[in-house]
Amino acid sequence: MSSPSSSLAIWCGAWLAGAAPPDDVIDALTEWAPLALVVAADPETAERHDLPWPTPRDVGIAQLLRVVRAAAPVGDREVTVDMVLPAPGDVAGLPTDSAFSAAAVLAGEGVVIGVPGQRGVGLVPTDEGPDVMRWTVFTVTVPVTYQELALGEIEYSMRDTVRSAAEALTAVQTVDTGRSGGDPHTMIAERLAIASRHRYPPLPERTTRVLDTADRVDAILAAAQTSAPSEAPSSSGAEAREAVLRPLRRAVRAARRAAVRAAVDGYLSPDRR
Repeated sequence: MSSPSSSLAIWCGAWLAGAAPPDDVIDALTEWAPLALVVAADPETAERHDLPWPTPRDVGIAQLLRVVRAAAPVGDREVTVDMVLPAPGDVAGLPTDSAFSAAAVLAGEGVVIGVPGQRGVGLVPTDEGPDVMRWTVFTVTVPVTYQELALGEIEYSMRDTVRSAAEALTAVQTVDTGRSGGDPHTMIAERLAIASRHRYPPLPERTTRVLDTADRVDAILAAAQTSAPSEAPSSSGAEAREAVLRPLRRAVRAARRAAVRAAVDGYLSPDRR
């Protein structure tokens, strides 16, 4: 529903736990783009995982799953699959001082897989075109899991976030919707329709609700950004609008990270549900 990284993280959690066949993971990722290019970030990673470098090739999602399996040995209960959604000033979950971190910040997303404190992999998806997704594989030291808010707290706080996002949309709407990019309600509906194409394996109701709410807030914020006045805004006006939207985007990222982590933990560590 949210991003290629959330699809990869949740589906791989189910697959590694034996709750989903690899074909389902491949189908879920192919929904983002029918052609998957995979490339190593450096020659050492290329040799370790038998990946192309420096030019990506269409080796398929199956090769990506082999990389995941190598980083997540069967039976190792310490394995983590963490989605990261970094942005400038918000780098929760990223390994420190790594090429993966820089690439994930640029892409706005990524997945870290492995045993905390040991060598694992970081995966970063980037759009190469309307039908092509590029996955870059990094070797990383898997960070110790950081503490998220409990999912119940996240769900409660997202109610205020939805209201604040709707207020932000109202504040920036213009009468001339044709010049400002179209009807925001249509834009929201279209964005949510696209999000709904990306299915997940069975998840607890609360996890699904948080993911759905995050998608809705994200759609509202995108409409608010697009529906801003078509005339060039003053510097102070643009800064004021960004000051309103920035914490709401941060709340969406936190909600998605927490929900994806809860989903993955539910599969890999049923006793921690």
